[in-house]
Amino acid sequence: MERRLLLVFALTFLVIVIFEPVLKKFLPQTPAAPASSQVPTATQPAAASEPAKAAKSEAAVPAPAMGAKQAGNESETVIENDFYRITFTNRGAQVKSWILKKYDDERGKPLDLVNDTAAAKYGYPLSLWTYDADLRSKLNSVLYVAITGPKANNPPPGSARELTFEYSDSEISVRKTFHFDATYLVKVETSVASKGAAVAALPAWPAGFGDQTSLATYRSSQIQHQYAGGAESLDIKKVSGGATLNGPVAWAGISDSYFTADFLPDDPQKASLITLRNAIEIPRDPQKPAEKTPVDVLGVAVGNLQGTTSERVYAGPKSMQVLESISVPAISGAAPDLRGALNFGFWGAIARPLFIWLRWTHDRWVHNWGWAIVIQTAIIAIALLPLRISQMKSALKMQKAAPQIKALQEKYKKYSMRDPRKQEMNKEMADLYKREGVNPVGGCVPLLVQLPFIWAYYKMLGTAIDLRHAHWLWIHDLSSRDPYFILPILLVVSMILTQRMTPQAGMDPSQQKLMNWTMPLMMGFIFYNLAAGLNLYYAESNLISIAQQAIMNRTTLGQEMREMALKRARKKDKDK
Repeated sequence: MERRLLLVFALTFLVIVIFEPVLKKFLPQTPAAPASSQVPTATQPAAASEPAKAAKSEAAVPAPAMGAKQAGNESETVIENDFYRITFTNRGAQVKSWILKKYDDERGKPLDLVNDTAAAKYGYPLSLWTYDADLRSKLNSVLYVAITGPKANNPPPGSARELTFEYSDSEISVRKTFHFDATYLVKVETSVASKGAAVAALPAWPAGFGDQTSLATYRSSQIQHQYAGGAESLDIKKVSGGATLNGPVAWAGISDSYFTADFLPDDPQKASLITLRNAIEIPRDPQKPAEKTPVDVLGVAVGNLQGTTSERVYAGPKSMQVLESISVPAISGAAPDLRGALNFGFWGAIARPLFIWLRWTHDRWVHNWGWAIVIQTAIIAIALLPLRISQMKSALKMQKAAPQIKALQEKYKKYSMRDPRKQEMNKEMADLYKREGVNPVGGCVPLLVQLPFIWAYYKMLGTAIDLRHAHWLWIHDLSSRDPYFILPILLVVSMILTQRMTPQAGMDPSQQKLMNWTMPLMMGFIFYNLAAGLNLYYAESNLISIAQQAIMNRTTLGQEMREMALKRARKKDKDK
């Protein structure tokens, strides 16, 4: 029996040795993750003060099945060039931080485009969006294996860089590859398969920007996209969360006043846009952080719903020079670049040339945006001088014809507006205007001409990133309000002086007094909280108008108007 037992042990041992390779192939194993699968931060190591957090992340990951590919713990990879510093995390293979090196936030620190509050709740940049919420959560929370390409950490400018994240288990397999160069652009390639079948999973920028810190900045958000008919902007009220807009899509993204994140599909015909809209709460007043108010946060997901997505991503400033240098796949009727992302609105036909002129003045002559506005305003005011002279002439002619106009009104005042004889008054009035050379709206033309410039300046200051945080004398930001309200006060005072100096021959003295005070105060109330650059433009225009009016009052035309106004006032006092 002992010999037989020893023979059994020997045969068993022999069988195990012979069939060990076969057993390894079919039995499940849980080996430790190899060191090569861990990707440390490219420019800085993982924080040594967080071993417990890393251990917790590693413990939370289930043992991978046969053929699975997943990392054992969380790690970060940093890619940077002259324009950005992007921190990727392998948890979800998404962006944790996207710092723009050339721009500062409200605290003077480098601007991070990632909105931490909203992203933690609704997703980080370059996460994947799917119609299946459970799958979406899984894709953006599992630990991917990160593989860095050649010269990934610190390449010379212009050299190629690549970062790939891979994940697979018994159900799904995911691959996300990012390519970097020496520009703001990042190339993105993604593919997701479930049991061998392609899954619609689109790269997304789900939750606004890091410079959104107030109600106004959140309300400036919009979704923009360019299709065959041109570019379209959707403000918050027009965005429906989870809506799908099918292609062709030349580019699509979200933007606020000064920054934009746009996806540029390689194949616009196969691209689709998913609009995202969610809500968070922020302090209504920074001084009272406990008082919260809800705000909407916009986002987009762009890519191919039928399979692999390949596209470029631009995340950066809404700079005209930069946007116009980025080529866009050709679509009939669409611009060949990203210029449509810089939307000057209804007055864009005026605002865009004004800004190009302003930038030329800044770059060529003064190298300060405030002084560039001063020079541009002076030139505009001088150019509008002929209209001011025309306004005075029109007012003088109207005053000369005033007695005849009043006589016609007295003649027909007994007839109602529906009476056919009232039309005869209108005909006689038109003949009188023609005979005396009077234009009834001539006095309004200069004001109407100035309004587009004011609106264009308002839009330009709220859109052109070059004016963001631009200094001038005591003003630290020409795109925000004057911190000491000096310019709004100057605007009111200059308007009062202009009104008092301008002969108003056809206006009743009581109405004249009302206009001399009511209009300036009303404008001051409107302008006190607007951009300092706009106040600078308007206040300087008024100061130039005062100088022009002082000169014109000394001319024959000006003296004649003032004499007629005094004569009318004396007659009014005599009648009383």
